[in-house]
Amino acid sequence: MEILPHLRTTGAALKNWFIAQTYDALAVGALWLIGLLIIGVPWAPLWAFLGVLFQYIPNFGPVLTVVGAELGALFTGSATKMLYVLIVYAVIVVVDGLVLQPYIMKRTVKVPIWASIFVPLVMGFFFSFWGVLLSPPLLAVVFAYRERYRNNKLNAKPPDALTGS
Repeated sequence: MEILPHLRTTGAALKNWFIAQTYDALAVGALWLIGLLIIGVPWAPLWAFLGVLFQYIPNFGPVLTVVGAELGALFTGSATKMLYVLIVYAVIVVVDGLVLQPYIMKRTVKVPIWASIFVPLVMGFFFSFWGVLLSPPLLAVVFAYRERYRNNKLNAKPPDALTGS
């Protein structure tokens, strides 16, 4: 058994997953920038940039982003702006978790939308933080091998009836 084809398949799947994660982080950063500019939070581009960086940290990254944006809203002295930042956060979390991530994973990594929503929930239930952390790259690898298997199956030659090979 050769290991090099397996390393190539796994490496390509993880590379595609990282690209999908980067697209998602940029989209979330754009949503943060738009939302914070609309409500008038000082230093909105800084908080949006931090949102892009923190998006790579599962579970805790979005919370870190909202803490920074809340600090920016606190500088204005307006409690309503602080409430609006929480509303922007809630909208971004829902849009990202139910629309952006599944769509980007489907387009970039070829993971079906149902799998990118359902599998992290199940793995998070059984393995808590580690299940949520590892499910997206594992999904990318599993579906890359599935695609590889399908391609090998389609490209396989049927045995020759006369020679038996």
